[in-house]
Amino acid sequence: MTKILAVTNQKGGVGKTTTAVNLSACLAELGQRVLLVDLDPQGNATTGCGVGKRAAMPTVYQVLIGRSTVAETRVQTAFAFTVLPANRDLAGAEVDLIELKQREYRLRDALGAVRSEYDYILLDCPPALNMLTVNGLVAADTVMIPMQCEYYALEGLTDLVATLKRIRANLNPVLEIEGLLRTMFDPRSTLTQQVSRELEGHFGSKVYRSIIPRNVRLAEAPSYGKPAIAFDRASKGAQAYLLLAQEILERRSANRPVATDQRQQSGAEA
Repeated sequence: MTKILAVTNQKGGVGKTTTAVNLSACLAELGQRVLLVDLDPQGNATTGCGVGKRAAMPTVYQVLIGRSTVAETRVQTAFAFTVLPANRDLAGAEVDLIELKQREYRLRDALGAVRSEYDYILLDCPPALNMLTVNGLVAADTVMIPMQCEYYALEGLTDLVATLKRIRANLNPVLEIEGLLRTMFDPRSTLTQQVSRELEGHFGSKVYRSIIPRNVRLAEAPSYGKPAIAFDRASKGAQAYLLLAQEILERRSANRPVATDQRQQSGAEA
């Protein structure tokens, strides 16, 4: 059964896109059928997996406003997964969606036509609570929260959890936190270690065992249009994301995902 996982954090620069691209590649490496949806007008997830942001190409923008379907718009990457691309045109979706009916459900409904073709659909959400992020959270079954172990990250996490509660109460009653992912981790920092312990103490098993370290190869790989596992498989960053993918599959085998018919019923009631 397909799982739709939103990678989100209202704070920027925490490794959301790096996580979305590299996790997609690693899940595909482990035999999973993966679709990566780029919901950020910057289109970094698109270029990060080697797909150009041509102005004329259909993107997730056309999907959201009903001018194209996911099947017509998705692009097969060279890394065994598919991407629904984005470019700067997506910035206009915020205005265009206001006038559309069921605007919060546009992505969920569009993905419904291809959902059964994938094991995982990953949503790379922008670092803001806008209509694009709302569409991602409404479409998702669960949420992954990448975050740095620093003081301001804890403040931002409190706000994000409150946002998720509102989405769950009003738009997507089955939405759950899949897990918190510690990124750009520097074990030499006392503050980093302290915040990490606080996260584990408060969120328990919701905190992934896998930790993503600060790694030059992770930063270099996007400039070559490659996930780290294709750029330098032996790097610590690539290996960390491979371990994360394995952990996610282990968790899934131990916990049954949300039933599709339950989600459809919830959407019909909305």
